[in-house]
Amino acid sequence: MKHIITFLFIAFTISGLSQNKAKTLLNEVSQKVKGYENISIDFKYTLENTSENIKQETRGDVIMKGDKYKLNILGIVRIFDGKTLYSISPEDEEVTISSENDNEEDTITPSKMLSFYEDGYMYALDIEQNIKGRKIQYIKLTPIDSNSEIKYILLGIDAQTKHIYNLIQLGKNSTKTTLTVNSFKTNELLSKTLFTFDPNKYTDYYINKLD
Repeated sequence: MKHIITFLFIAFTISGLSQNKAKTLLNEVSQKVKGYENISIDFKYTLENTSENIKQETRGDVIMKGDKYKLNILGIVRIFDGKTLYSISPEDEEVTISSENDNEEDTITPSKMLSFYEDGYMYALDIEQNIKGRKIQYIKLTPIDSNSEIKYILLGIDAQTKHIYNLIQLGKNSTKTTLTVNSFKTNELLSKTLFTFDPNKYTDYYINKLD
C-alpha cells in the first residue's frame, strides 16, 4: 500500500509540475503577443483524414491588429473590422456579410488564433522537438467541455522567441488539421483602411447579408 501511495504522490506531483510549466510558457506567449501593435503571419494549412483518404494543403496569410484581421486563404479574402466579417470571393463575384461568431468554442478564428488557449482547456507539457535548429516545446490542450468536437490540440512554441510555431488539432472524427507558421512579422506600418470594407470596389458583386 505504501508503494501505491508513493507512486500516486509522485504521479500527481509530476502532473502538477507539468501543468505549472505549461501555464508559465503559455503566459509568456500571451504576454509577448499582446505586446505587439500588429502581427503578420504567413502560414501553411493542412487537413488530413486517413480513413476518408483526404489530404489537402494550402497556404495563406493573415494580418491582425487587436480583434481586427485580414485573412487570405483558398482564394477568399476575409476582412473583420471588429464588428462585421466580410468574406470576398473574386471567383464567385460575391461578398458575404455577417457577424463573426466568437461563441462557437470549436472555431479558432484569426482573432483568437494566438489566445484561444486562455479559456476552456486543460493543459500539460508534451514532447520537445528540434525542428530545423529550433527548439519547439509542445503543450497538449484538452477541452474541458466533453461535448467538444476537438479531441485535443498540440501547440508548438518556439522556446527562444516564445512565438507559436504550429498548431495541430485532432478532431473526434479523426480529422487532423495543422497550421504551421512560415513567417512571423510584427509592428509593421499598415494602411489605415486595411481592415475597412470598401463597397465601391465591389459594385458588380452579389452582396449576401446573413444577419
